[in-house]
Amino acid sequence: MAANVPPVADERESLIAYLDQQRDAFVSVSHGLTEEQIRIAPTAGTLSIGGLVKHVTTCERGWTERMAAAPDAPAPPDRSVEEQATAWGDDFRVTGGDTLESLLAALASQGDVTRDVLRCADLGAAVPVPRDAPWFPKDVDAWSVRWVAMHLVEELARHAGHADIIRESIDGATMYELVAAREGWPETPWLKPWRPAATTSA
Repeated sequence: MAANVPPVADERESLIAYLDQQRDAFVSVSHGLTEEQIRIAPTAGTLSIGGLVKHVTTCERGWTERMAAAPDAPAPPDRSVEEQATAWGDDFRVTGGDTLESLLAALASQGDVTRDVLRCADLGAAVPVPRDAPWFPKDVDAWSVRWVAMHLVEELARHAGHADIIRESIDGATMYELVAAREGWPETPWLKPWRPAATTSA
């Protein structure tokens, strides 16, 4: 995807395009990383590139299920409240069975679902506010689908920013260098496409 969202015709197209753009940021930020590198947490926190890709996929899935179910609430989770509490944070952990390819494929697949929902949804439909976490407002009964879609843009953008910092901490690569490498931009005096560091043989 290009570095900028293409021109849009209306609100629905804007929501879809900006979600696509933020989702694609995770493809760029992980470009050229090894399976080991997607697992490391090089900053003071515990976030990794792979963990962020996994988390935003889970996050987008949950919010999209709410938009699809509006004006009703989505089906309750299969797990008990206690089981959910025990599993809190698992979507940030990269397991032995995860690969960069599988994590990005899951994110892309969720993007397909989200686009389908937003193409058909009533943007003004009421989305009941969840009551299962302290950060959800107690004085609001429902948001609109458009509010939830914008909130999802915010969520993806926030974590894309986290991923930018983590990637730069791993090997110094920044977003425009990575996008330039992915898309084959020509080198300029002010921007050089990212290239893997040269390795030296013993």
